[in-house]
Amino acid sequence: MFSLPVAALAQAASGDLLEELGAAENAAEADRIEKAIYLEWSKSGSAAMDLLLKRGRDALEVNETASAIEHLTALTDHAPQFAEGWHALALAYYQAEMFGPAMDALEHALAENPQHFGALRGVAAIHEQLGNESLAYDAYTRVLELRPFDDEVTDALERLAGQVQGIEI
Repeated sequence: MFSLPVAALAQAASGDLLEELGAAENAAEADRIEKAIYLEWSKSGSAAMDLLLKRGRDALEVNETASAIEHLTALTDHAPQFAEGWHALALAYYQAEMFGPAMDALEHALAENPQHFGALRGVAAIHEQLGNESLAYDAYTRVLELRPFDDEVTDALERLAGQVQGIEI
């Protein structure tokens, strides 16, 4: 098993950034902080693991899903504590419409980093696609608490509100 102390430190360092993100006053500020958070979360502490993450992400960008899954599975096999590796693997599975494995990878990501708003957003999207509106609504709500100014999440909450909360008469 591969130990990733740098990844743990990067995750801890992102705590202050998460507080800044929650207090962001506008979308531009939130986007800037979010990019800084993802930069921190993407630091595994290993050049080899960082390369696997890069190769997996690059493959996803050009829709080479099978290749992405291979790279990212190798990453999570060698660095199971690296939350961002699990998140990237979940994206690859989602792109391949393999929702069960995607949800499993998201659960691993959240076990390593419960504040991972990208993983929470993935959980919400899968629940919504599977017709679990209440679970999707709860996950989207948590995303918005961590990451304000997400128009897509706000739209999803509005879309699901009537189904989850009912319609007022």
